Amino acid sequence: MDTRLQKLLRAIESAVEGISDEQMSWRPPGKWCAAEVLEHLYLTYTGTIKGFEKVLQAGTPMATRASLRQRSRTLVVVGFGYLPAGRKAPRVAEPRGLAPEIVRNEVGAQIAAMDAIITHCEALFGRGIPLLDHPILGPLTAKQWRKFHLVHGMHHRKQLLRLRDSCTKN
Repeated sequence: MDTRLQKLLRAIESAVEGISDEQMSWRPPGKWCAAEVLEHLYLTYTGTIKGFEKVLQAGTPMATRASLRQRSRTLVVVGFGYLPAGRKAPRVAEPRGLAPEIVRNEVGAQIAAMDAIITHCEALFGRGIPLLDHPILGPLTAKQWRKFHLVHGMHHRKQLLRLRDSCTKN
């Protein structure tokens, strides 16, 4: 597995370690609970897998040309490793109520599957080639997809740690 995605997996697993399924459902008013944060991450991994499956079916990269706005967003997130807070999740990545134990048990497998399909597409189409559009950042290479997921996951890891600390106090 790619080192960035290994780091992501370890970070997520450590953030939810020791949290019971009941605690995973505790939420501050108007915010997501830990289970929903984890499900959101899970959905981004399954969504990326589906996107790359379409690339494989098409037999060619499906990236469009980046707009100036997309290039600047990619620079901030992927280049600088900063994910601005307060952005609403794309509809496809909004939590749907999956059971916390299912998401917790399958998130690692989804990260591994995502890494495998990104690696496969990168081998087929080449390094440095934009392969697929991100819904907000636009066209990304395999390396950029991995970095995006690391930055995104670390952003939400902070939320998971705050929730873990809060729910264990309550």
